[in-house]
Amino acid sequence: MVIFEPKIEDMIFEVNAFDGNSKARAGIIETGHGPIKTPIFMPVGTLGSVKGVNQRDLINDVKAQIILGNTYHLFLRPGIETLELAGGLHKFISWDKPILTDSGGYQVFSLAENRKLKEDGAHFSSHIDGSKHIFTPENVIDIQRIIGADIVMAFDECTPFPCDYNYAKKSMQLTHRWLERGIKRFNETESLYGHEQTYFPIVQGSVYKDLRVESANTIASYDRDGYAIGGLSVGEPVEKMYDIIEVVNEILPKNKPRYLMGVGTPVNILEGIARGVDMFDCVMPTRNGRNGMLFTRDGIINIKNVKWKNDFTPIEKNGASFVDESFSKAYLRHLIVSKEILGAQIASLHNLSFYLWLVTEARNRIIDGSFAVWKSEMVQKLAVRL
Repeated sequence: MVIFEPKIEDMIFEVNAFDGNSKARAGIIETGHGPIKTPIFMPVGTLGSVKGVNQRDLINDVKAQIILGNTYHLFLRPGIETLELAGGLHKFISWDKPILTDSGGYQVFSLAENRKLKEDGAHFSSHIDGSKHIFTPENVIDIQRIIGADIVMAFDECTPFPCDYNYAKKSMQLTHRWLERGIKRFNETESLYGHEQTYFPIVQGSVYKDLRVESANTIASYDRDGYAIGGLSVGEPVEKMYDIIEVVNEILPKNKPRYLMGVGTPVNILEGIARGVDMFDCVMPTRNGRNGMLFTRDGIINIKNVKWKNDFTPIEKNGASFVDESFSKAYLRHLIVSKEILGAQIASLHNLSFYLWLVTEARNRIIDGSFAVWKSEMVQKLAVRL
């Protein structure tokens, strides 16, 4: 077992095992709200709620170890005054495990017609009521202090795809200038609720390897507790995404956790793990589940297809179902087609449970030395449309 000793006030990351045939590793992140076994998938709870899934079910059925919230959305609703009065997001939503908050950069920059980028920050109009706001590297830290997440993200610009080289370079340089300001603000402020918070910078640079190398070297020089790779899974070819992950992870410190933001499919996750990524998040399990797409060990099911109309077997075969096996494919199809809320809940719960099973099994396989063979077999299965 390899242990990397941090400073006392830092988050602790301990690596338990490395895969001998890839860059995959299994570890543990220690936070003020408990441990996170890696590799890990983080269910997305944008507004403090993972859509359609009760916190009790996230813990008991999904086996979630950490969830993700979003600074932009929480800032607008319920608002930072409410969150501060509640004692932070953990208490507000009755969740005593770790939380990570995205800085809101992606959401702000997706409002292309309602925002202006300036050196001081991003000026934008609320998508809810049109009210005017500004996010700066400094006030995004202040907001995330009030939210109280265990892991807070730097404020960055997420470039679209395609994106020309000159724009990608200028955007990356702005992200780096904002990072310096954000770190200064983080270092001169403290947690409000008695638990430690940690701050992850984000690598940008679009699909250009030289920019990604420059960005990875820049953020690694700040010696933070962990690092994120942003600006991927935004429409670029999947092989390009894998190439960028490899380039960046050769530079990011091996003794710190690496977080691939907004990724992705089960295959993407396995390929990311094989390239040394430790943390993932994506809305796909819940969003696709609500629309009838189910991820299983044998491939992908579109439950709306008529072929499942009279199939009374469980979603997963051989006792491997992630939800109550009394729910058949036929029943779930009926609920989804009828737009019954219960259908969205069952599908979301199944998909999230599958994702957490996938990363947990990957961890177990890394530890016992069978990851490479298992991963190769799973990648073939997971791409099949049943």
